[in-house]
Amino acid sequence: MTEIIFMVEEDIESGYVARAINCSIITQAETLNELKVNILDALDCHFDSPEEKPKIIKLHIVREEVIKYA
Repeated sequence: MTEIIFMVEEDIESGYVARAINCSIITQAETLNELKVNILDALDCHFDSPEEKPKIIKLHIVREEVIKYA
């Protein structure tokens, strides 16, 4: 695998949740910097060897915002 993409969303209670697309990896953290560390840790746990790990990690950060039309 050369690249992996994570969808990052704000958690309902606090912090952030990252879910890999096309791979069963989910992690969370209080800050984006902590989340990046947790993503690397999750990849270490998920892939058995360094050759299997993706070389490129992309984060798609999604933020929901509501606009009320008067």
